[in-house]
Amino acid sequence: MTDDTMRIGEVAERTELSFRTLRHYDEIGLVTPSARTDGGFRLYTEGDVARILLIRRMKPLGFTLDEMRELLEVVDAMAGDADDPQIRARLDGVRAEAASRREKLRRQVEMADEFLDQLERI
Repeated sequence: MTDDTMRIGEVAERTELSFRTLRHYDEIGLVTPSARTDGGFRLYTEGDVARILLIRRMKPLGFTLDEMRELLEVVDAMAGDADDPQIRARLDGVRAEAASRREKLRRQVEMADEFLDQLERI
């Protein structure tokens, strides 16, 4: 273990995700830790944590694991060739979908606020 890696407990604390969720992400290949100790313990880098946090931000918008995986593929491709028009188009599609889901969520919160207001008046 080096100074620039962290074990699953620290990652769980920083990301507010459970050990189980982090292990599941590893098992399905969504976020694979950058290294392992000789004893097999997962070791994560800041880059791994950034990927996990990106996923965590997608969850409230209802993205599926497969959709999350697709976004991570786009992010990885952008790192390799940010000027590729196909990759840029895929990213634009994800942005548009995220914006649409955010708007839907905003409307739901608005309705919840109206409901709470009605309850206050009872």
